[in-house]
Amino acid sequence: MPNLRVVVAPDSFKGSAGAAAIASAVARGWLRVSPDDVLIKAPLADGGEGTLDAFEAAVPGSVRRETDVPGPDDRIVRAPWLLLPDGTAVVELAAASGLVLLEAPRPYDAHTRGLGRVIVSALDAGATRVVIGLGGSASTDGGAGLLVELGARLLDSVGDAVPDGAHGLTAAVRIDLSGLRALPPRGVTVLADVRNPLVGPRGAAAVYGPQKGATSDDVLALDEGLRRFAQLVDVDPETPGAGAAGGTGFGLLVWGAALVPGAEVVADLVDLPSLMTRADVVVTGEGRLDEQTAEGKVVSVVASIAGRADVPVLVVAGSIADGVADQSVSIALSELAGGAEESIAHPELWAERAGAALAVHMITRGVRGELSSEAERGEAAGGLVDDLDSLAEREADE
Repeated sequence: MPNLRVVVAPDSFKGSAGAAAIASAVARGWLRVSPDDVLIKAPLADGGEGTLDAFEAAVPGSVRRETDVPGPDDRIVRAPWLLLPDGTAVVELAAASGLVLLEAPRPYDAHTRGLGRVIVSALDAGATRVVIGLGGSASTDGGAGLLVELGARLLDSVGDAVPDGAHGLTAAVRIDLSGLRALPPRGVTVLADVRNPLVGPRGAAAVYGPQKGATSDDVLALDEGLRRFAQLVDVDPETPGAGAAGGTGFGLLVWGAALVPGAEVVADLVDLPSLMTRADVVVTGEGRLDEQTAEGKVVSVVASIAGRADVPVLVVAGSIADGVADQSVSIALSELAGGAEESIAHPELWAERAGAALAVHMITRGVRGELSSEAERGEAAGGLVDDLDSLAEREADE
């Protein structure tokens, strides 16, 4: 079988390993089985964790800076951001207001003031454009915290400033935007990883609140707070992406920012469409393959680009939800490791083994570009079990 050109383009495995580390591990495993293949690593991001890394790797001359900001629970954190040579600042919500910064979930109290403080630092440093990666947020405050840091005032019935977080939204009756900082000359672009509206059954509270510690009763209260906040401003809460990052997308729309699909922007940044035209197969992945994957996540964007180039797709995921309809050959690290705890503790080890297993799969089944139908892809996915057995036998012989 001729040598293959393999593009490895995963997202980060959130809370476990970065995209670059996963890409390197998959490539190592693949080359252990097929050392003459050509592996091209193109780590991606969708606006969440890893966005700064993707820009830094793709844009020569990027300068990484840090700013001390209040984290989502008010503890001071040192948040990194990038200044690109053209004057663009790249900011990542997860680094300033992310769920990973909390010791325990705080569905009502967590806020986005930290993200706002980083944006202010970037503007003070002379940034002429700001790119903001959303994803991994700790709060459901509708972006109110960042607006306050940018100069807005969210007021209660007696004219006092309301508390931070979702609690404040329920008490707010007026928002004063007269002191809101102006947009930079080249505007603000928000990389949103989802297209959810602000409120309702697909809104920020209903879909993402439980991930942040919200009970079913909490979800109702959080959603009501977001509804009340939306009534104070002239922005449509049904705008796709308004519900991103606990409604932070909505707050940024209030400021005047433009929301764009994050994974598509980063894919273009690393020139993935061009890489795909010269590839025989692409390996992508994310921490969890589930029903949200199709909502503009990295795996869905890579699969779309690969489909246009007629390149077969292999997927490595931390875990795969039951009933997820996927036409790609997929492998879950949790299944490979015998449990989620082990795969999360040693993600690079199991990503390397997954890369080796997928290389064995390509050899034993002779797959190049001929997996064109859903039936063929399903058959190939089933064949991974046999391929893993083959890998185990190979390793036992080494």
